[in-house]
Amino acid sequence: MADILTPALGESVTEATIGKWTKKAGDPVKKDEVLVELETDKVSLEVVSPADGVLSEIKAPDGETVTPGAVLGVVTEGAAAAPSAEAPKTEAKAAPAPKAE
Repeated sequence: MADILTPALGESVTEATIGKWTKKAGDPVKKDEVLVELETDKVSLEVVSPADGVLSEIKAPDGETVTPGAVLGVVTEGAAAAPSAEAPKTEAKAAPAPKAE
């Protein structure tokens, strides 16, 4: 599992508000894909996925105020993620049955 953390927000900025999640819990995500938008009184910033996997939990819903280092959500890494479109598809072919005589 990989935690999605609130990044450092800049000089003299101590908190941010969750603007919008771009994914919902259970959605497959890719490393560096934007997951959530944060808003401060000075800037808006995007937080990306720390790993490939599934967004398994959102701990800070839209509108919540968070501080740097706070856990926003959790990405579960591994096989639960949807297969990549580039992944080759393999099909098992059954050997022909022997003919009865």
